This record gives sequence, structure tokens and C-alpha cells, in this order.
Amino acid sequence: MMPTPSIPKAAFWMALSITSFLAMSVAGRATTAELNVFQVLELRSVIGFLILLPLVMTSGGFAAMRTARPLAHLARNVVHYSGQAAWLYALTLIPLGVLISIEFTTPIWTAILAVTFLGERLSRPKLAAVALGLVGVVIIVRPGVGPVNPGHLIVLGAAVCFGISLVMVKSLTRTDSVVRIIFWMLVIQSVVGLVPALYEWRNPPLELWPWIVLIAFSGMSSHFCMARALTYADATVISPMDFLRVPLSALIGWLLYQEQIDAFTAGGALLILMGNLFNLQRRPVKPAEIAAS
Repeated sequence: MMPTPSIPKAAFWMALSITSFLAMSVAGRATTAELNVFQVLELRSVIGFLILLPLVMTSGGFAAMRTARPLAHLARNVVHYSGQAAWLYALTLIPLGVLISIEFTTPIWTAILAVTFLGERLSRPKLAAVALGLVGVVIIVRPGVGPVNPGHLIVLGAAVCFGISLVMVKSLTRTDSVVRIIFWMLVIQSVVGLVPALYEWRNPPLELWPWIVLIAFSGMSSHFCMARALTYADATVISPMDFLRVPLSALIGWLLYQEQIDAFTAGGALLILMGNLFNLQRRPVKPAEIAAS
């Protein structure tokens, strides 16, 4: 049974989700400062798998994790892994607030891809969302004004990968549970990332391990808490709360890393967020889709 709708409870779980996302960003910057991106992703997947195990056992054990769509899981996780690697690498190149702003174009790419591959209708609100999002990205990146920071293009590529991944997750939720989807995500990404992680592997110093555990835990808790929030309120209520990540990320970047946000970035971010608000007029997002994305 679905819990009784409750805005305060939804806000509580969204606060935990936003906190987890911000913690993951800080932990990602701390870990990638000393380890290569692939090693960080490998450690995150392995530790995340150990964290997930109790939930797997209470959901029927390994037998319940069997899937009839292994190729779909493989394809989704290759794309998702690529997006995660690009996101972490971009985190080392551009300010945190800029990265999160461009990352918020993910729902826009998802809308485009859902029309192409899932047969969803491209309504006027979706078209407005796409247009505002693209204009926002152009304002932030400002091609032709000066040299384009590679980090802008890399995180934009990550957002596109996340959009593709989410469309694939929407398809997988028709046949597989959220626990099964996350289980195969961690297993496949651990295998896919093993070779590149070992290529430049170095033993993490002792003081880095708390950050490694934090990025593994927060990477899962962020989506779990958002899924919990969606059980208490619709996406039209939840998503505007998630937009707080943009100014909060900029604030953290300023406090911890002395990063400045100019008027162009603020204006572009505002257009991207407005596009997301238009996009909320589509059907509500399933908690399983958020939890496994």
C-alpha cells in the first residue's frame, strides 16, 4: 500500500536526498583529487554492493535477482557508467554550481529520448522545456565568446548519458523490481570498470577511506531518499525541491573551493530550471525510476 500523502514527510526525505547529493559531490571531488575516476567508480560499486546486500537478502535473495533481460541491463549500465565517469571527471574541471546546473538538463534529454524510443508524445510544454534548456546551456557555455571549457561539454555528455539511462530504466521497471535493477547496476559496473580501475590503481591512503565510503553510501541514499519522497508527494511537488541543489551547490563551491558564479551561469541555470518546471507537466515519475537512475 502507498503511504498517505504528506508534504512534510516528502520534504523531509527530499532534504535527505539533497544532502546526499551534495555530500556525493564533495566526496567525489575529494576522492578524484588523489585517485583516478575509474578507481573511484570501482570502489563505489563494490562498497555499494556490500551496502545493498541486506536489502537483496530481504527481497528474496540472489534467486530473486534473476532477470529475463540481461542485455538490456548490460546496455543501460554501460551508458550509465560512461555518464558517471564523465560527471566525476567534469567535477575536477569546472565549478560545482556550473556542473549541477548543466546536469539538470538530464530531464530534457530524457523527454526527447522518451518520444523517440518509448513512443511518448512531444507536447508543447516538453518543447518549451527543450528550448529553454538548450538556450540555458548556450548561455552558460557561450561558444564563440572565448575558449570553451572541456568540462562544460563533458558534463553535458554526462547529462545525455543519464537521460539515455533513465529511458532504459523506464523500460526495465516494466519487468524488474528496483532492487533487481540496482543489483545488476552494481554488479555490471563493477565488472565493466575493473580493468580501467586496475590500469592506474594505487592503494588509497587511510585518510581517504571515509570519503570513499561516503561517495558509495551517498550515491545510493540520494536516489533511495528521493524515491521515498515520491511515495508521499507527486513529482510536481518533489522536483522543485530538488532545484535547491543548484544554489546550494554554488554555495558549497564558494565556501569550500572559493568558486565564483557569474551572471551568465546564473541566468543559464535559471532557464534550465524553468525548462524543468515546464517538463513537470508530463506524467508523474515512478519512485522505481528515480531510485534506479
